[in-house]
Amino acid sequence: MSPKITVIGTGYLGATHAAAMAELGFEVLGLDISEEKVALLRRGRTPMYEPGLEDILRRHVAGLPGSSGRLDFTTSYAEAAAFGDVHFICVNTPQRPGEYACDMSFVDAAVESLAPHLARPALVVGKSTVPVGSAARLARRIAELAPAGEDAELAWNPEFLREGFAVEDTLHPDRIVAGVTSERAEALLREVYAAPIDGGTPFLATDLPTAELVKTAANAFLSTKISFINAMAEICEAAGGDVVRLAEALGHDDRIGRKFLRAGIGFGGGCLPKDIRAFMARAGELGAAEAVAFLREIDSINMRRRVHTVELTREMLGGSLLGKRVAVLGAAFKPDSDDVRDSPALNIAGQLHLQGAEVTIYDPKATENARRVFPTLRYAGSAREAAEGAHGVLHLTEWREFRELDPAVLGEVVSERHLLDGRNTLDPALWRKAGWTYRALGRPTV
Repeated sequence: MSPKITVIGTGYLGATHAAAMAELGFEVLGLDISEEKVALLRRGRTPMYEPGLEDILRRHVAGLPGSSGRLDFTTSYAEAAAFGDVHFICVNTPQRPGEYACDMSFVDAAVESLAPHLARPALVVGKSTVPVGSAARLARRIAELAPAGEDAELAWNPEFLREGFAVEDTLHPDRIVAGVTSERAEALLREVYAAPIDGGTPFLATDLPTAELVKTAANAFLSTKISFINAMAEICEAAGGDVVRLAEALGHDDRIGRKFLRAGIGFGGGCLPKDIRAFMARAGELGAAEAVAFLREIDSINMRRRVHTVELTREMLGGSLLGKRVAVLGAAFKPDSDDVRDSPALNIAGQLHLQGAEVTIYDPKATENARRVFPTLRYAGSAREAAEGAHGVLHLTEWREFRELDPAVLGEVVSERHLLDGRNTLDPALWRKAGWTYRALGRPTV
């Protein structure tokens, strides 16, 4: 008989994981302390935008027409403990206010709430990104609190989801990492992930610390690669080079590869920035701060891109932002997402506004989230509406819709045809041919 699965926390990670487990054929119960979120999910709706997720929810949420009925949601830890054999913890681990360190309060609260109800053998599986060493501490706490004692085990199974591709990454992951302390835990996780394993996904069983480190190390490496090419963009601007051509030449080297070598306004979102900072904080606690000291400069390069974009915009508009109308295309930190957490695009828009520009933003999906963060900015329902009367247009989130814009048509509504491509994804020749002044980070002005 297949194990029953619970998912603690139904945000971006948890809702996707719960739906995907139901898609793989398991009976799943998702838990969240928010009654509003649970009610929304029970209607087959999600609290965030993620392509394909609502389709899976509607196929499996109990009570919806034509659903399999394999997926339901609750606010009760007692109900979750009685239901499940495997309990995935998928709660948020944000950065502590005023610190680099990770806030473990949501993970700790989940363990403290679930463990006292574990009266029979169970496997608690952490998926949240946590500082190395957290799993061992939590395993001891579960053993102390659970009536089942040592039969309530802990494993760590980090997530590697990309927003915009989360459903695909869950159903067909590029690897499965399982930090375990017993053969039983490994066997149970192999059973849960039997479908992707049979499909060729590698399954790597490790100790707990290694499993905790994998996600953090991966994000540190990706951040380093992004900031490296952005540092090269700074050099290109100083030397008159073209960072796009430079990246293309570097990408032909198989040892380097092409991915994450697109210079621009830098990375953001709910993972990379806070994860590299938490990594630095934890390394310091372990007495290994020097090993990741380079990440401080990686973070600095990344944040510098935002300031530099504001400076380029001021330069493009004649040396002053005061009273200038600026259209910002994009508010989400990446396309195919409505996530504006630590979004470079929204941060730049806010800086421009504070320095005197009249900023109007358009984003296909993230407008409402952006409005909650920056209610004083203006928001439009289309790129054309945002660009009306603008002295400059900034392309800051690389939605496909923006790549398909007609420069001539957009040029009909602006006051001045000035474009700053913050993502280096638009065609300079096409925009210049339509009479636009095209600027981009790390590329020649002409």
